[in-house]
Amino acid sequence: MEKKIKRVTFTCGGTAGHVNPAIALAQLMHEKDPETEFLFVGAERGLEKDLVPKAGYAFRTVHISSFHRSLKPAEIKHNLVSLYNLTRAPREAKAILREFRPDVVIGTGGYASYPMVKAAAKAGIPTAVHESNMVPGLTTEMLEPFADRIMVGFESCRQHYKHTNKVVVTGTPVRGDFFDLTKKQAKQKLGVDDGRPLIVSFWGSLGASGMNRQMADFLALEAAKEPFHHIHAAGKGGYPVVLELLKEKGVDLAQHPSLQVREYIYDMAQVMRAADLVICRAGASTISELTALGVPALIVPSPYVTNNHQEKNARVLEEAGGAAVLLEKDSSGQSLFQAACGILRDPEKRAGMETAMAALGIRDATERIYQTILQITQ
Repeated sequence: MEKKIKRVTFTCGGTAGHVNPAIALAQLMHEKDPETEFLFVGAERGLEKDLVPKAGYAFRTVHISSFHRSLKPAEIKHNLVSLYNLTRAPREAKAILREFRPDVVIGTGGYASYPMVKAAAKAGIPTAVHESNMVPGLTTEMLEPFADRIMVGFESCRQHYKHTNKVVVTGTPVRGDFFDLTKKQAKQKLGVDDGRPLIVSFWGSLGASGMNRQMADFLALEAAKEPFHHIHAAGKGGYPVVLELLKEKGVDLAQHPSLQVREYIYDMAQVMRAADLVICRAGASTISELTALGVPALIVPSPYVTNNHQEKNARVLEEAGGAAVLLEKDSSGQSLFQAACGILRDPEKRAGMETAMAALGIRDATERIYQTILQITQ
């Protein structure tokens, strides 16, 4: 008889890309057994302290923070605090485990995962770690000896681990609403079903100002003939800047209905479903969505992230044939426009990229992760 999982501790934080897979798995586990109890553990100042309670789950914190590679006085002070946190986090983790008594501890990334997963392993509690990036981050590397399973997004990730017998390819969860509509239905809902391809573009918060300037140049080139539909999310701060730049270039968006600039794409599932080409960064969540949907991408990885993991993410898609990669130092509105035209005006190339991207996608990632957790708790 299958042993029931009564209590689950998730430990995650830092970015939405670490938190969202944990929430997706918690939702699935609740559907399987509504009596399952969940506790999320994160850092005091992380994004998780807002995201987790908003999703309706109990949340606790451990004192844990990053280390900065700089000798500036402020950075040295930060590192001293981090060093102190490193000494007390294990005690806090042990106390949380004694109180909640979980059947399994699942880390999905972020510094808070380290003390919790390590303490659980030492206490004999089954543990698993999910790594959403192509190359393991520092926390995952440090936890590899302690985790019973390491769950990764793609088969090519396996080569980066010493204990390959622990590695399971599960994919990274993508929200179910991304598959509610067919591509044709999504295009009809957005009013972009006249046969012209749809470009969707967005950037993360880091370095977005420079990329928004490039997209203003891109949109101005499109405005000449409007060969494509284009929806660009500029972000709250970037929105007025892009509109002003377009104005300076003599482009009035009111006269170009095919070109949309938004602060934020609130209907991202529908928009991504309708897209024929996505121009974006290479965060883990975005990579998962692109592959699950089979959408070709033109990727400019953020050079501002730890361990250059975005370029490593992007190169895997490029090597598979699903994406073209331009480094930010080499990109411009002109070069991005030419690259987009090269893809969208070549039906054979575009179809090949769609097939390659879809071949990497794992739509049932949450179920695969759930099955992996069941295996280590029986």
